[in-house]
Amino acid sequence: MPIRVLIYEDNVPLREALSALVDDADECTLVGAYGDCLRANDQTYQHQPDVVLMDIDLPGRDGIQAVSSLHREFPAVEVLMLTVFDDDDRVFRALCAGASGYLLKQTPPTQLIDAIQSVYAGGAPMSPSIARKVIQSFPSKVGQSADLDQLTSRESQVLYYLAQGMSYKLVAAELGVGIETVRTHIKRIYEKLHVHSVVEAVSKYRS
Repeated sequence: MPIRVLIYEDNVPLREALSALVDDADECTLVGAYGDCLRANDQTYQHQPDVVLMDIDLPGRDGIQAVSSLHREFPAVEVLMLTVFDDDDRVFRALCAGASGYLLKQTPPTQLIDAIQSVYAGGAPMSPSIARKVIQSFPSKVGQSADLDQLTSRESQVLYYLAQGMSYKLVAAELGVGIETVRTHIKRIYEKLHVHSVVEAVSKYRS
């Protein structure tokens, strides 16, 4: 049976090209393609995909938010990010939210089909530069044992939400505080955990 693929991409020419690529591949079949992910859960229920190709910068709703929601409701559906963004924050938030792979849009078409097959088979395909970032994000575990115990309950909450792939803005909304308050908590988390980025902080939290 071909792999059922659902696409979220707001760039119309690219969405059409991806749709044609997937539909022309013997290994895959296109079940849907949309320009936003506002109804991603409903559409996933409707189309029953095996793999979702998800952009990040989508109108109305961030693709990473959609991944987190899909992962909770449809844990068996694999989500493969396909985006232009390669910064540490978005990469790690997407993976923490439940994405199974992360590819940049410069990925050649044949490699994209290979990645769809790989993620469907249980792999975690990533563009080489992304894989390097992920590997480098994991600090040595030596001397980490007591660091997390130093966090206050609110700081632990902030770190937990960050580990779920939430942005600063979403964390602030969840806690009912201003975004500057969240930034202050994060600064203190950095100091207590001896890290310098959200990627490192979440890595230490999940280790």
